Amino acid sequence: MAISDEERRVASALSTLSRGGSHAEDHIGLAGVVAGSGANLVVVGFPLSLSGGRGPAATAVLAEVEELRLALDVPVELCDERFTTVVARQALAAGGRRPAARRAVLDKTAAAAILQTWLDRRRSDQRSDHQASSSMPPEGPPGSSSPPQSTADGHSPPYPGQGLGQGGARPSRRAH
Repeated sequence: MAISDEERRVASALSTLSRGGSHAEDHIGLAGVVAGSGANLVVVGFPLSLSGGRGPAATAVLAEVEELRLALDVPVELCDERFTTVVARQALAAGGRRPAARRAVLDKTAAAAILQTWLDRRRSDQRSDHQASSSMPPEGPPGSSSPPQSTADGHSPPYPGQGLGQGGARPSRRAH
């Protein structure tokens, strides 16, 4: 797992949450981390294929995200996690960690990469939206009766405060 600062600029590796015997147990554990950290959003890694398609792992993550949305008191969003493990391995190697030490922190470093990707995309969407709205009249696009959306991707406005990131489904039965 990973957590962001309150300004939602930087993601930091937090911990690895060991999976229990059931999704319900896992969700209770995650709810405890969310409450204890003060997070007001959970970002889950979405394991798309390299072509962008949804395979069995992505389907499993979608099903669990629906369960999480019912179990948690905060919004749950998805973030493409392609290449995050590669990025995490490279960062750990560049930091001089020995291979055995890298394995111990790889999952939470990958979770930080997922959350950082989400944070960066959200910030980019906000900048794009701000640029688009500054060129429009204050009442919104012509013919509309409502102001423009807050983000270019149609999501609701960004949530203030900390976000909590975790990786997608993994065969090892650990959440990230």
